[in-house]
Amino acid sequence: MPAAQPGRIVPAAYWTQRILALALTLGVIAAGLIVSRSDQVQWSVIPQYFFDASILQGIRLTLILTFLAIAAGLVGGIILAMLRGSGNSVLVGFAYLYIWFFRGTPLLVQLIFWFNIQLFLPEIGFGSHSIPTNALISSFTAAMLALGLNEAAYMSEIVRGGILAVDRGQSEAATALGYTPYQTFRHIIMPQALRVIIPPIGNQTISMLKTTSLVSIVAAQDLLTRVQNIYAKNFLVIELLFVAASWYLIMTSIAIVMQAWIERRFSQEGPARASSGAPRWSFNQLLWRG
Repeated sequence: MPAAQPGRIVPAAYWTQRILALALTLGVIAAGLIVSRSDQVQWSVIPQYFFDASILQGIRLTLILTFLAIAAGLVGGIILAMLRGSGNSVLVGFAYLYIWFFRGTPLLVQLIFWFNIQLFLPEIGFGSHSIPTNALISSFTAAMLALGLNEAAYMSEIVRGGILAVDRGQSEAATALGYTPYQTFRHIIMPQALRVIIPPIGNQTISMLKTTSLVSIVAAQDLLTRVQNIYAKNFLVIELLFVAASWYLIMTSIAIVMQAWIERRFSQEGPARASSGAPRWSFNQLLWRG
């Protein structure tokens, strides 16, 4: 074997990694062959249901639930973050209690609770004017309440972390220039905090696209519910679940691309990082100062 030339860098041969990579590749190929050659799956019917009208309606509802839940969660999260920094023990206690409860109980339990709320609250109203709870809280409304209220608990921590990541000197400079607390928050703090907030919000949105499948337990007619309705009639369970999984992958892939694009737009001026040892925000001073 000829000697290595002086100054030439010879990469190390990591044989363990190569063997593991080969084993994984062969395993994936073998699994694909086993699945594709199964006589129990009618692969030819999958394209027939991929753009079925009922499936497309389920996709539409899934996207609506995702958008509304994230929007409600973001608004609720901002309010909760402000309450936690209010300095008022009652408001702070309420925010802590809310976050503790909704993060500490399963979302599936919350869905079932809202769907069955009429069991202990038959009517909603004031005085002689009341509406039956069944008429007001439909499966869609129950799904929205559960998803939105639960998401607010997580969004509050995301918003609070983003605001606390901004240097406190920004608020002091805005105050010196005569900015009101709202103007400081709207024009100075939030644009910088968004660089920190957007990545986890994007992750929450992608997660919510899949979490909406839980609403099938209350028959909210989302994508998974529509798929279940179809295979309950034709018994093509695996085929229809493959259709649902494919659509979830498509939607999450699009969301990932959009998240990356938004992150690039907000990071053009660099990340919002305070210098080491710089004072951090006091929520009480930032959002509630007189």
